This record gives sequence, structure tokens and C-alpha cells, in this order.
Amino acid sequence: MLVRIVRMTFQEDKVHAFMVNFEANKEKIRHFPGCQYLELWRDKNHKNIFMTYSHWDSEEALNQYRDSELFKSVWSYTKTLFSDKPKAFSVEKIEQLP
Repeated sequence: MLVRIVRMTFQEDKVHAFMVNFEANKEKIRHFPGCQYLELWRDKNHKNIFMTYSHWDSEEALNQYRDSELFKSVWSYTKTLFSDKPKAFSVEKIEQLP
């Protein structure tokens, strides 16, 4: 399993637009083949910083999503709302404690 975290900083007046777009597409993203889990996080102290946290079957599954029309349409709109370059991390879960 691959865990993907994407940190995005938005123009403050574009946060609502991001939320509307995320709401419209979250189920499509979550149910894209290979996506096992999806969360949206918001920075506690900076209300214009968000992170997506997702689980993918593999790097290949993530890349298939990134090559999809769904990703291209969502990302092409989302990136117009940024105030800073996004940061993405792909990691492997080593251990989880109950």
C-alpha cells in the first residue's frame, strides 16, 4: 500500500472555491480504482492550508489516477487557486499501533 499526502496552500479568497470543487469530486476520487481511502485535512492555525491523505493499492494505481481525465480536470482547476507551490509525499506505512 502507498500513502499519499498532498499539502496545498490556497489564496485566502479561493478556499471556498476549493471546498466546492472538492465536495463535487471527492466520491469520484475515493472510488477511483486503486484508491482505498481518502481524507481532507485543514491546518489548525492556517485556514488556507489543506492536505489530502489517501491510500492507494500501489504506485501504479496512483499513477493511473494521475493520468486520468478525472485528475486532469480536478487538478487543472485546483492549481489556479494556489498561493504557493503544492508539496506531495508518497510514503509506505511501516507500523500502526491500535
